[in-house]
Amino acid sequence: MNEVLLRSLTPSVLAILVRRGADFAAAEDAVQDALIEAVRVWPADPPRDAKGWLVTVAWRKFLDATRAEAARRRREDLVDEEPAPGPAPTVDDTLQLYFLCAHPSLTPSSAVALTLRAVGGLTTRQIAQAYLVPEATMAQRISRAKHTVSGVRFDQPGDVATVLRVLYLVFNEGYSGDVDLAAEAIRLTRQLAAAIDHPEVAGLLALMLLHHARRAARTAPDGSLVPLAEQDRGRWDTKSIAEGVEILQAALARDRLGEFQAQAAIAALHADAPAAEETDWVQIVEWYDELARLTDNPVVRLNRAVAVGEADGPRAGLAALAALDDSLPRHTAVAAYLHERDGDLTTAARLYSEAAHKAPNLAERAHLTRQAARLNARRSR
Repeated sequence: MNEVLLRSLTPSVLAILVRRGADFAAAEDAVQDALIEAVRVWPADPPRDAKGWLVTVAWRKFLDATRAEAARRRREDLVDEEPAPGPAPTVDDTLQLYFLCAHPSLTPSSAVALTLRAVGGLTTRQIAQAYLVPEATMAQRISRAKHTVSGVRFDQPGDVATVLRVLYLVFNEGYSGDVDLAAEAIRLTRQLAAAIDHPEVAGLLALMLLHHARRAARTAPDGSLVPLAEQDRGRWDTKSIAEGVEILQAALARDRLGEFQAQAAIAALHADAPAAEETDWVQIVEWYDELARLTDNPVVRLNRAVAVGEADGPRAGLAALAALDDSLPRHTAVAAYLHERDGDLTTAARLYSEAAHKAPNLAERAHLTRQAARLNARRSR
């Protein structure tokens, strides 16, 4: 069973059902039922036209559900709209579906969560981690969003800011999580940039390209994480870096700064340094100040503490860190790093070990465990 194929076809099939009159929640249920049927049937009897098969089965599942509740006249109207047999048109509806999910009847946070779940294919757990909330809270949020849009016709697309937020979270999950969605997020952001003249769209595309350019160097051959300072910069994709910087410069020249442009500027400064020790940390701190002003995001302030530690020394970084809530994700890991920079190996080793227990994924947990072991070995010499 080709799960990648099923995932790639899901947005288009869902969009076709919505266009044919299905409300979003019912359409999503029908598509999920069709996917389950595909998992059962395809291994023994694979279809010649996978998308057409899914559209037909999903529409029939929707009709079955509708017949159980709707009046006869409505049932007949829907039957008349059933797609004809044969190949379905090869149209990419994914970006359109992102806008439809960002419906005005939803709050931005609910729209993002719904889109990540229904279109992006992320689990409730992954979305909860992105939002820094408990999984149960996110499950309730998604359930409420589905209930809100149940029965709503999607003829009022949502705003660009919400779609950008979704694309950014999908990219981050694809870049560092369990599902590889980074390339798809870049593709969709390119489509959006070609369709909309908006500096924040350009800023997001630049940010994605600059981060993605480092991807090959982020892991060692054994799969372990390689920190930015230790990465082989010869493995960075210079073509993507050059494209990202060019896009960013054009966006910044319009003097309409937004959070994605500020983040891209930080990524560009990292990419511009031939070696880690040549990084312009003073300018990076200034950009983090801009980003904190724009977003008031505690994670931004956490990253700023690291930059302050590099620019002004580890004790300055620890002072900045002390002003933040120590329950923030990766707060303990940052504290460990700054204490190590300050020469307090005992505290750093203990904190690395604590951070490993809190790590959101196995790769990060293994990295932090190795850091603790490395410092404990140095102390025992």
